[in-house]
Amino acid sequence: MNPYLVLGIVLGYFFVLVGISWLTSRNADTQAFFTANRKSPWYLVAFGMVGATLSGVTFISVPGEVGNSAFSYLQFVFGNIVGYWLVAGILLPLYYKLNLVSIYSFLDQRFGPRSYKTGSFFFLISKLIGAAFRLFLVAGVLQIAFFDAFNIPFYLTVIVTIGLIWVYTFRGGIKTIVWTDTLQTLFLVSAVIFTIVSIAKSLDLNFGALVKEITQDQNSQIFFWDWRSGNNFFKQFLAGMFITIVMVGMDQDMMQKNLTCKNKKEAQKNMLVFSLSFLVTVFLFLGLGVLLYIFAEKNGIAIPESTDDLYPLLALHHFGLPVGVAFLLGITAAAYSSADSALTALTTSFSVDFLKIERFDEKKRQRIKMGSHLLFSILLIVVILAFKAINNESIVVAVFKVAGYTYGPILGLFIFGMYTKRKVNDKWVPWIGISAPVICYFISEYSEILFNGYRFGFELLIVNGLITILGLLLISKKHAE
Repeated sequence: MNPYLVLGIVLGYFFVLVGISWLTSRNADTQAFFTANRKSPWYLVAFGMVGATLSGVTFISVPGEVGNSAFSYLQFVFGNIVGYWLVAGILLPLYYKLNLVSIYSFLDQRFGPRSYKTGSFFFLISKLIGAAFRLFLVAGVLQIAFFDAFNIPFYLTVIVTIGLIWVYTFRGGIKTIVWTDTLQTLFLVSAVIFTIVSIAKSLDLNFGALVKEITQDQNSQIFFWDWRSGNNFFKQFLAGMFITIVMVGMDQDMMQKNLTCKNKKEAQKNMLVFSLSFLVTVFLFLGLGVLLYIFAEKNGIAIPESTDDLYPLLALHHFGLPVGVAFLLGITAAAYSSADSALTALTTSFSVDFLKIERFDEKKRQRIKMGSHLLFSILLIVVILAFKAINNESIVVAVFKVAGYTYGPILGLFIFGMYTKRKVNDKWVPWIGISAPVICYFISEYSEILFNGYRFGFELLIVNGLITILGLLLISKKHAE
């Protein structure tokens, strides 16, 4: 594809985002940056969350992963749906009742300042790594599509990508993101639908034949029951449920969007509608994955060594210009929809939880917010470049593997705080938070020896959370009534 066309697409998209930012951030103060003054329409938040949840990982990795693990990812998504419903029914009412800006303030009220800092710290690490993974994937595609043609190095691609995100989020924050995510979801989902339609025309398939082709393909198997396999249904389902509870319900990034709704009831409606929209969209991505492999086989195209490269390869070099343009719009939308909200959430959590921004006047708050926003932009660049140097596995697996370690202590802290009345020795909580992932790592490494061939998958998060809960139990006592 002509690199100048790619440049025009990316810049055109960026100017649209800047225009939305300008409209939404006029006279925006720090409250608008952090909470959007709690005036966001719930249906807008629900639609925008689809794009933010899918990100570049789903856009590229999930269709490619179909060739490795069929539709087994859907087992994980079924667990996600139940997780979303639990978040809507249990966590959202709690956050609205306490009127929280940072959800980790709950840990301060329940346990104390060190527990509060521990939960927030693990979020910062988790989100920084997760956002870096996602941006790394997308920056790689932009590198191939445009920057390589001008011999521009990868590090400059990353700097430019994050710089563009910083430009349209530094003023309006979450108030801007609620609106830009809606646009980004539209482009992302439209790109996939457009690609499916183009493949169907290329293979001369009507709608019925298309559905039949997908459902009868060997890669469309959904359920796997071998208990030793990482794709086992119960492992995937439970892991999907718990990862959603943690990566949505106990994650400042996703909850910050929900907490911009006018009240608890509207936030719950948003979550329920979003969950069903998410399920439908994942079906589209998996169906696309099957079609990509069918198209490659029928046209004698070799499957890339990394399945993450399959969709970009076909879209940019084999499906023609219209699909290539749609793909670039989709991948650009995926890059911005996941990274912009992550950057805003990192800024919010650090400013509120560690710098105690509420203590200062508005002028000082603006300076703190700006400094934090810039700091995390730089950290994202550093982590992405580090990840490029060491990554050697599918991104979609890597993201959730890391999450199993870093989100486990958050899960344990919230569950212990919500469902027990015990008082912990707050000064020991950071040590429990650090110890749990370390113990979990060694259990995972030697699980086949310890558990008769059993291999841990995404359910590692649950084990990590349980270890954290046991640790908290050891350093706690009954609360005096």
